[in-house]
Amino acid sequence: MANAQEVQERNQRKTYTGVVISDSGDKSIVIRVDARKKHPLYGKMITSSTKLHVHDENNEAGVGDTVTVMATRPLSKMKRWRLIEIIEKAK
Repeated sequence: MANAQEVQERNQRKTYTGVVISDSGDKSIVIRVDARKKHPLYGKMITSSTKLHVHDENNEAGVGDTVTVMATRPLSKMKRWRLIEIIEKAK
């Protein structure tokens, strides 16, 4: 029963899709997640981005790849995310 509950909790964790901007670390990548928001006063659409440090166990992702990441326990000083899948490889 505990395993079924654990799997259900994992599915409820935050996931983001972003583009890999750095893969220089061993088992680590950095991705950029873009978000489009409306300015509260002027109504203009603004693009903001956030960098996430991600754990890549098998060093699969490369710069330019589009990936999906999921929140996890802290793995190091900066890494709080882990790689789920590579959606599209860079050309």
